[in-house]
Amino acid sequence: MENVEFELEGDYVELNQLLKLAGLCDSGGAGKALVAEGLVTVDGAVELRKTCKIRAGQRVECDGVEIRVQAAAAAR
Repeated sequence: MENVEFELEGDYVELNQLLKLAGLCDSGGAGKALVAEGLVTVDGAVELRKTCKIRAGQRVECDGVEIRVQAAAAAR
């Protein structure tokens, strides 16, 4: 499994946008489709809410890629 570290700029990022920003899809709409198809897990559980708020410390998995969400360096 490939690991990607994602640095969070604010308090949270919406799940579909995270998938786009991490390079797993080309657009937020494509991210919503991945979530709707049940292909995305958050902290090990399938997540079907397309705009679920993802916060620092959470893990998102999709298509063999694990995204580890971290707080921005200034916020740590």
